[in-house]
Amino acid sequence: MIKDITGLEDIQLFVDEFYGKVREDDLIGPVFADVIADWQPHLEKMYAFWNAVLFGEPGFKGNPFAKHAPLPIAGEHFGRWLELFAETIDEHFIGSIAEQAKQKAGLMAAMFMNKLDRMRNGSSHVIV
Repeated sequence: MIKDITGLEDIQLFVDEFYGKVREDDLIGPVFADVIADWQPHLEKMYAFWNAVLFGEPGFKGNPFAKHAPLPIAGEHFGRWLELFAETIDEHFIGSIAEQAKQKAGLMAAMFMNKLDRMRNGSSHVIV
């Protein structure tokens, strides 16, 4: 039975499944492979991140944009990231928190693309 995301155990499931897909993906997998040698610390950070985003739990420390800014990424990478993220959520969950996770992922991707575009090109429009 598919249910909504209810806590850390569910977050660990979708984060593990999602990044398993990311590692195998032809477009975004190499970007991650170039910067992540040991996946476990990254996964732990993502558990804390999504637990903070979805449930307001303390524990996440970091600046996600600063980590992504130097990477060779563009709109197509964010599009694929969002596609894999939504696919993973939809495979395992249904409900308001699951929808919120996909919405927040979309907002973060748009914000990152906007910031990257301004940083690289000095403009303020979003390229999707």
